[in-house]
Amino acid sequence: MNTITFPMLNLKFNIDNVAFTIFDLDIYWYAIIIVSAMVIAFLIFKIRDGLYGIKFSDIVDLAVYVIPIALISARLYYVIFNLEEYLEDPVRILNFRGGGLAIYGGIIGGLITCFIFCQKRDIKLLDLLDFVVPGIALGQAIGRWGNFVNIEAYGTPTTLPWRMGIYELGEYVEVHPTFLYESIATFILFIILIIIKNKRKFVGQLTCIYFIWYSFVRMLIEGLRTDSLMLGPVRISQVLSLLIFIVSIFLYVRANKEKKGS
Repeated sequence: MNTITFPMLNLKFNIDNVAFTIFDLDIYWYAIIIVSAMVIAFLIFKIRDGLYGIKFSDIVDLAVYVIPIALISARLYYVIFNLEEYLEDPVRILNFRGGGLAIYGGIIGGLITCFIFCQKRDIKLLDLLDFVVPGIALGQAIGRWGNFVNIEAYGTPTTLPWRMGIYELGEYVEVHPTFLYESIATFILFIILIIIKNKRKFVGQLTCIYFIWYSFVRMLIEGLRTDSLMLGPVRISQVLSLLIFIVSIFLYVRANKEKKGS
């Protein structure tokens, strides 16, 4: 049983990781939240059916490939940057239920899959990405609550009013609720993308905005987290976020100029 408090709000939660058990198989709240996030994202895709010439049926077909590949690539990304730990017991690499997924790995795998899918279906990649990024942003906002129930992806100790109290190695500490920061930020991103969905100035605008916003937010939040994937003294996700932020701004500015000049 995990105990989580929010002192400012005088709230206390006692949460069991396991929601229920079926035939001796534990079903975790984390899995339920992630699946719920996917279902809600697909409802957004259904509502947007036909936008930018993208059919919902194409998204369903894409999902058959992109979901497992994104999960595998998210796992591989995590394992690569914890390689020494997993080399001691390689079988653990296959233990997805034991935790260890990195969202950037999932994004990389998902983008590669989308590119190949679009080539096969003769679909414009940027139209497809503009179509899906609002649903992805909302899915991320919901999915981060899986970190809440698992007491993970939290930040360094703080005395700020919105601090979160947890037990770390048996000791009570009050920390930044970084999962909440990212959940709020990606929900705001979802709202922005929905508002401008019919007002895009150029193909790929929503995709650029998604990566600019998310990479900037992640870059800041990553600096607060205590569980960052590291390469020596470098936080991998923070460096990658900076690169994505710079590239996305460059592409946005260039595309906007080309649109104005046409």
